[in-house]
Amino acid sequence: MIKKKNPTQEDLETWKNYIKNPTDIVDKDEQKLAKKDNFRFKYDLHGYSLSNANEKIEELILDCINKKFKELLIITGKGIHSNTSKDVYVSSKFSKLKYSVPDFINSKPSLSKYVSSISTANLKDGGDGAIIIKLKL
Repeated sequence: MIKKKNPTQEDLETWKNYIKNPTDIVDKDEQKLAKKDNFRFKYDLHGYSLSNANEKIEELILDCINKKFKELLIITGKGIHSNTSKDVYVSSKFSKLKYSVPDFINSKPSLSKYVSSISTANLKDGGDGAIIIKLKL
């Protein structure tokens, strides 16, 4: 990047005003938590390990039950970047979040009692890279 040697007074004023209220910069973490609509809460698990994703799913389900959400849309990704195919001792299916998250929920009675169904999301909601968890209220 080449530094501008002599910024004009107008440039300096524009920069000072921008710094006071940077409207085009968003906090991704806050945005993740705010993504909800009338009945569905949406959360993206990209970058989570299996154990961290399971912990987060448990937290999300309990939180959504308390806040009276009917559905939870979980973006898991398709697992195409998973490197488990190199290890013969690791399941190529259950090492991916899109398979392990439903398995985790079904294996925990304390969570599964709140869930009426788990299914692959519609194409417009993420298709094979997302799951919809319908909650009992």
